[in-house]
Amino acid sequence: MRFISALILTALMIPGVAAAQHAILGETVYPVNGDPIDNGVVLVEDGTITAVGSQNDITIPDNFERHEAGVVTPGFIDARTVVGLNGIYNVEDDQDALETSSPIQPELRAFDAYNPREQLVDWVRSLGVTTVHTGHAPGATMSGQTMVTKTHGNTIGEAIMDSVHTVSMSLGPVVGGNFSTPGTRSKNVAMLRQELIRAREYRDNGGSRDIGMEVLSKILDGDVTAMIMAQRATEIMTALRIADEFDIDIYLSGAAEAYKVKDYIADAGVPVLIHPTMIRTGGDTENASFETAKKLHEAGIPVYFQSSYEGYVPKTRVVHYEAAIAVRNGFPRDAAIESLTLGAAELLGIDDRVGTLEEGKDADIALFEDDPFEYTSRTCKVFIDGEIVSDECT
Repeated sequence: MRFISALILTALMIPGVAAAQHAILGETVYPVNGDPIDNGVVLVEDGTITAVGSQNDITIPDNFERHEAGVVTPGFIDARTVVGLNGIYNVEDDQDALETSSPIQPELRAFDAYNPREQLVDWVRSLGVTTVHTGHAPGATMSGQTMVTKTHGNTIGEAIMDSVHTVSMSLGPVVGGNFSTPGTRSKNVAMLRQELIRAREYRDNGGSRDIGMEVLSKILDGDVTAMIMAQRATEIMTALRIADEFDIDIYLSGAAEAYKVKDYIADAGVPVLIHPTMIRTGGDTENASFETAKKLHEAGIPVYFQSSYEGYVPKTRVVHYEAAIAVRNGFPRDAAIESLTLGAAELLGIDDRVGTLEEGKDADIALFEDDPFEYTSRTCKVFIDGEIVSDECT
């Protein structure tokens, strides 16, 4: 009977329950916190990186399972997406990223809607994206909260890293298209400002418990960031004024016309979660440019890449393909790798665990055939917390 049970357990083994000790060998290894390593190796034990260096300098124990790749990087981090709230089929039952019953709903929590088993999560994971900053979509004055999670685990408790990272907000005509009010830019801004004033009064004077006011109070106290989707230069400047007026931390998301007001953004010290480089231009994104990332970088503005939100299947893009287009249009290659790894980890406050290949960090690692910025270069193995979570070349 014990023999039969052992056979059953062996048959049920799947990627994600792989051996705990691995040696990952790459023709080029990008630790990110240091120079690329030719013929490098990363050792992994019990979910943690234990050594990184040249294959000439590190002895690989005989009992370690070996994995070879052309290029090895830290798992990529998507700085803004809706994966897990929106699903792969684009049907009503798997679309939870935008609630259209009211334009102001900061109380909506991303982790109440996130589905860690969603196929769209599987898909981005298979391409080397191991962490996502995901949550409620743009399109409402305040659409809800975002969170940071790994792209692995059967429950949200197994995957989550930060339960409330930002409140998603939007400026511009994208809001008017979803609600009867606000119908104009000034009305939208007035509603956003009034809600922040209410939150300040709630924080200072108390009152009956209001979970929306509670999270906005955390924005006022600097514990939560306001992520403001603003595409036009006029909306970008409004977002900067709001941040200054209420003394709050913000991320600019989208920012299609950021290059027009880059000096103001640089002076404000605000990071930009840039629109997908290959965005379908039109409406408030009609002036999007392939060179925006390059121009912002040259102005000293921190730039991070996002897969964002799409109105069509599969609802998201592939974040490092978007970064690749920015690289082809002048954004420095090393800066792009850092933006997708250590930079995004620092932005999201998780750099103590992920973002680099170094001793003591979580073993979140992507293995590529070749250049990860080349569309034809497949992702052939992905590790999260030292477990093989994808081993089919995608």
